[in-house]
Amino acid sequence: MKKFTIEVSHASQAQLQTIALELKIMANEWKRHGPRITINGKEVPKPQLREAPSAKHQASSFKPKGSRIWS
Repeated sequence: MKKFTIEVSHASQAQLQTIALELKIMANEWKRHGPRITINGKEVPKPQLREAPSAKHQASSFKPKGSRIWS
């Protein structure tokens, strides 16, 4: 077994969350190829990916619709 220590400093909360998510994704993807990765001595849970929110409606425009002048 090989042990790695990762130290991160001067990172924002968003950057730390991204690193944690990438490690979880890597650990779960590699599992099917043999390696078993634990973080802090615990098995890595599958990442909980959220679905993208439904399509946002664009703000209405005040441009006239349907009447175009072609030259």
